[in-house]
Amino acid sequence: RIQLLESGGASVQAGGSLTLSCATSGYPSGRDTMAWFRQDLDDWRAGVGSEWRDGVASIYTGGRDPTYHDSVKGRFTISHDSAKNTLYLQMNNLKPGDTAMYFCAAARSQIMGDSRLRTKLYTYWGQGTQVTVSS
Repeated sequence: RIQLLESGGASVQAGGSLTLSCATSGYPSGRDTMAWFRQDLDDWRAGVGSEWRDGVASIYTGGRDPTYHDSVKGRFTISHDSAKNTLYLQMNNLKPGDTAMYFCAAARSQIMGDSRLRTKLYTYWGQGTQVTVSS
């Protein structure tokens, strides 16, 4: 059974840093795609579906070819440690607009192009970890 488990969410002040982790189990590394998405807290609490989540960053397993949404370029870094089966998101210079529920996602294929930051082709999802940034 494939499971994704996020951790590392917290409340921080603007300008601060956090590192999110996503531990995977039952999931083979190789030619796969992993990503971080986020969802507005109010939408998440209201039960709005995963299709409305925004792509933050994506990477191929093994740490290949990271890609980022423009809003986080230069501030966030995605990485993947194959030996530990763990995906990371290092977030620096956090802004109140980064406040959201963050989700780890995985696909058992190499997703190409703009689809890497869209929810449609990702099959497996974690339960999320909350990030709150205060001004």
